[in-house]
Amino acid sequence: QVQLVESGGGLVQAGGSLRLSCAASGGIFSTYAMGWFRQAPGAEREFVAAISRAGGSTGYADSVKGRFTIARDNAKKTVYLQMNTLKAEDTAVYYCAGDPRGRGSTWYWRTYEYMYWGQGTQVTVSS
Repeated sequence: QVQLVESGGGLVQAGGSLRLSCAASGGIFSTYAMGWFRQAPGAEREFVAAISRAGGSTGYADSVKGRFTIARDNAKKTVYLQMNTLKAEDTAVYYCAGDPRGRGSTWYWRTYEYMYWGQGTQVTVSS
């Protein structure tokens, strides 16, 4: 059984940085396309960033392009989200997601394309 556990969330001032981590157990991590999503209170879960199984292809939501960077370390079975120049509107619960059906440079941006989800980590940006 695959488990995803996020960490690294917290409270930060606007303009600051945080790095989220998502550690996987079970399954073969190097075959998983991985993604980060977020959900603010009263809003739907939205795509943030995604990465192909080997890390060679990435995608970002327009709202975070140039500020966030997704990366993975398959040896450590961990995916990261480096978040810089944070804004108040980045406040949300951030979720890690993984799917074993990724092929080559594939990454996904829709929630239904992911089979496994973590429980989330809260990011709060104060203005």
